[in-house]
Amino acid sequence: MAARLFLCDCGGTQRLDDAAIGDATGLDCRGLHTALCTRQIDRLAEALAVPDAEVIVACRQERETFAALAEELGQAPPLAVDIRDRAGWSDQGQAAVPKIAALLAAARAGRTPAKAIDVVSTGLCLVVGASDVVLPAADQLAGLLSVTCLLSDIPDLIPAPVRRFDVMSGRLRKAAGAISGFQVTVDGLRIAEPSGRGTPVFGPPRDGGTSECDLILDLSGNTPLFPAHRKRDGYLRADPGDPLAVQRAILAASHLVGTFEKTLHVALDESLCAHSRARQTGCTRCLDACPTGAIAPAGDAVRVDPMICAGCGACSALCPSGAVSYDAPPVADLFAEIRLMAAAYRAAGGAAPRLLVHDDTHGREMIALAARFGRGLPADVVPLELPALAAFGHAEMMAALATGFVAVDLLLAPGSDRATIEAETALANALAAGTGAGSGRVRVLDVGTPDGMSESLYASRAAPLDITPILPLGRRRSVTRLAARALARGADLPPVPLPGGAPYGTVHVDQDACTLCLSCAGLCPSGALGDNPDRPELRFQEDACLQCGLCATICPEDAITLEPRLDLSDGALSQRILKEEEPYACIECGKPFGVKSTIERIVAKLEGQHAMFTGSDNARLIRMCDDCRVRAQYHDSGAPFRLGERPRVRTTDDDLEARKLGES
Repeated sequence: MAARLFLCDCGGTQRLDDAAIGDATGLDCRGLHTALCTRQIDRLAEALAVPDAEVIVACRQERETFAALAEELGQAPPLAVDIRDRAGWSDQGQAAVPKIAALLAAARAGRTPAKAIDVVSTGLCLVVGASDVVLPAADQLAGLLSVTCLLSDIPDLIPAPVRRFDVMSGRLRKAAGAISGFQVTVDGLRIAEPSGRGTPVFGPPRDGGTSECDLILDLSGNTPLFPAHRKRDGYLRADPGDPLAVQRAILAASHLVGTFEKTLHVALDESLCAHSRARQTGCTRCLDACPTGAIAPAGDAVRVDPMICAGCGACSALCPSGAVSYDAPPVADLFAEIRLMAAAYRAAGGAAPRLLVHDDTHGREMIALAARFGRGLPADVVPLELPALAAFGHAEMMAALATGFVAVDLLLAPGSDRATIEAETALANALAAGTGAGSGRVRVLDVGTPDGMSESLYASRAAPLDITPILPLGRRRSVTRLAARALARGADLPPVPLPGGAPYGTVHVDQDACTLCLSCAGLCPSGALGDNPDRPELRFQEDACLQCGLCATICPEDAITLEPRLDLSDGALSQRILKEEEPYACIECGKPFGVKSTIERIVAKLEGQHAMFTGSDNARLIRMCDDCRVRAQYHDSGAPFRLGERPRVRTTDDDLEARKLGES
């Protein structure tokens, strides 16, 4: 049975060609409705009553209405897809059939549900600030939460007949954690004594008082306790001089008690992390970009605190190895959705689509307002909604270009991680330009109004791309390389130069300075640098290089420099020799070992000049392989581990002979 698609022209405000949409999508449209959420809702009810029927409604505004109807009928809610705001309400709405097909295809495929953990808040709330603001706030919250006041002053209190919250004075020195797990340290802590007559007496001050709480309501007006404090769950802050802001914070705090789901935004594979080796720091991209401080070093890798992570996605876009990847939705789902939309757009007769990437809050509202009151989106602009804009990095941009989109626009929101988005956009444009696809294929759209967004999209154009669409599978690095090769269309191109900090590139070795100590090969986290067990060689495989910089950091001779670039040739997939020398032949057995120039240099510096190598054969040991050196030291008369001649074993014949001699 074909899936049933309910189309509605929303009171005649959009013109939809149900026959064309049915042909483009293969769905059963059966006519066009005009008031599906009110007068004609019985038609939807009839379709929902059919067992195992797949029902799709081309309206997301009334999703809750349709879900409630399905619940009454004991059926699963229909799939609600926003066609009106993203396609129908537009100056080019009648030409938007390919876009509608793309949106429906992506919605039907769906995304992997995000992983989550339960967070339990019992309502332990710490209210911080001056007494004239904190005490009234605590009085409002006392019936809903377990409140403790930390006052910056010591007021003359008139105790209530029933004590409803605790009061103390002090200075909040440090705070850590997130909702249900805050840890605070207070200096000058003085606790108000509940006993006694008159105004309460505060005890003697002490430093280093520690406590835990579920929530922090910061009404101090001081510097926020956390970086990117608006993204810290359970931390509420308001200007004490703004009564309305204080009341909003109080209302928000009153609702933060119970069990909540915390989304696990990113996945971490520590084995791929290139943060450090042997206490030498390499890649710090995610550490530098994380706005909340959720990522911290953990040995040679990093760790992500899921309670602090706000899911901005910058770490996933910037990670050179894929050790950190966005998981809500997973990167593989996003690649598949991009390819599916481009394929559906082409199959419906469209050509040269553009991709508009936006977040699910600010961006969604901008599109809705532009559709309701302005020109809406152009017919060739396909919107892609994500929970985190910064998670859409250069790999996703390249995948979009290589699957059929001719341009990508990223609609910035006020809270977007601009630095990460702009850096990834610059990297994608460098890759596209270097492969011959042209510059400016990817744009950052920074506009303040819905009309400004529409005008910018209507005014922009992008030349078609004559390429064979790719199937973007695997990790982000492999997809980027595959996309770049597709954009190059088989041309034999020189390596594409990339901006500084790019996660692709080569290693240059100063031939005169390098001593082939191979410390770089021993610490390379991706195995891009390696040795040859049979000869003194330093080998390099370019496609594996993360440009983490560990090799340059660890090199004792400062012989290594990095060059960011992307080599699309097959040579980047195999090892090449960066440095090689003639091995030294063991003077005893002739087996090659070590580096000839190094051994000769060491012998020249030590022989006849160092006490241990003067008047002895110790210099010969340097010229021997490991096996011969051990044998020579063992048999040397002055070997420190030599125990002398082994005593002769005494036998019974010896005893008898001694007895005979004694009798005679």
